[in-house]
Amino acid sequence: MWLGRVLRFIGRPLVRTAFRVHDFRRENVPRWGGAVLAGNHRSYMDPVILWCIAPRHVHFMAKKELFHGLLGWALPRLWAFPVDRSGADRAALTKAAELLADGELVGIFPEGTRQDSDELGSARGGVAFVALRSNVPIVPIGIVGTGHVWPRGQRLPKLRRVTVVYGEPIAVHEFPKEGSRREQVDALTGLIMERIAACVDRAKEVHGESRRR
Repeated sequence: MWLGRVLRFIGRPLVRTAFRVHDFRRENVPRWGGAVLAGNHRSYMDPVILWCIAPRHVHFMAKKELFHGLLGWALPRLWAFPVDRSGADRAALTKAAELLADGELVGIFPEGTRQDSDELGSARGGVAFVALRSNVPIVPIGIVGTGHVWPRGQRLPKLRRVTVVYGEPIAVHEFPKEGSRREQVDALTGLIMERIAACVDRAKEVHGESRRR
């Protein structure tokens, strides 16, 4: 994984400077052990920025259509693995669980695809399912500004400010194990989205305060 380590070493200061990234409550990301990073998704830049600035390196799910040609060669070397978004991809979920069991961070966007506004879209149950299966904490994340950096339909990214807020981890091992597994996944998914929404609101506040300075 030397390519990923080199690019992250180079990319972190470049991304922070180019997009004036301010991230808050980094201490909420566990310093060791498996955990899921779950954030809102507005832009292609969301995984790029988190990949560069997170306190530890992150394995991201990426849609399988990207795994072709040069990009398909590079993505696995940048700690990404494919997911089929047309349905429940058991192979991707198994891969995520294996990484978490090995003490790695896995980044998953519960909405599954980019949204056209800061309003959160409907969530899939993959984050909750994997976290329950692996018994690892979930760190909710709010990202603001990437929708102006690289919105849907724009060919190239623009240099705009980005704010990231890490929320307090959701302790899955303390989550009530009531009802069927499907009911547990649905209940945990609802909690995850509530926490992400709170992080987005806080990121908007900080983003606005920075703009007024």
